[in-house]
Amino acid sequence: MTTDQVRRAYASVADLYIELFGTSGQVHADDLAFIRAHVAGRPGPVLDVGCGPGHLTDHLRSAGADATGLDVVGEFIAHARATYPDGSYLLGSMTDLPIADRRLAGVLSWGSVIHLPPDDLDDVLAEFRRVTCPGATMVFGIFVGDEVAAFDHKVITAFRWPVDAFADRLARAGFAEVARLHRPADGVNRPHAAVAAVRA
Repeated sequence: MTTDQVRRAYASVADLYIELFGTSGQVHADDLAFIRAHVAGRPGPVLDVGCGPGHLTDHLRSAGADATGLDVVGEFIAHARATYPDGSYLLGSMTDLPIADRRLAGVLSWGSVIHLPPDDLDDVLAEFRRVTCPGATMVFGIFVGDEVAAFDHKVITAFRWPVDAFADRLARAGFAEVARLHRPADGVNRPHAAVAAVRA
């Protein structure tokens, strides 16, 4: 699966996705609190990678963060710029971030790595490491399973991760886990986890 395939898949459902998921009020309160606790208080610039409609970037900005959103889907960036005109939004890919080395104090990657084939994750984590300064905080939102496995996401194929296995990949890339939040399936939503890590 390529970045372009993911971009085209989300572009084809952009309006529906924005309607269903395009405000911070549609994000679980525990997730918002976790994001604020680990990203919003960072002194320095923060990047919301895979920002989608821009709602979490705006949420971070409202909590005092110097946050910029980035997404590969032009329709999402256009919506974010129109809806949150005081914010900063960039069109680009997590595989080649338009950010200088050691520039960022934090990265939010909320559901943005779920479509990465497992063999591609290490390269993206290396890119995150390139753009973050020592001590920077990362927050990831992922789907959880007993093993690393693909599943039929409604937009395009995605991958589940055991949280320990995902944390091990973070450690291998130079990020030390500092907190996690796990939410089991509730009949509507799949099992989900948030993982916070610090760049060593």
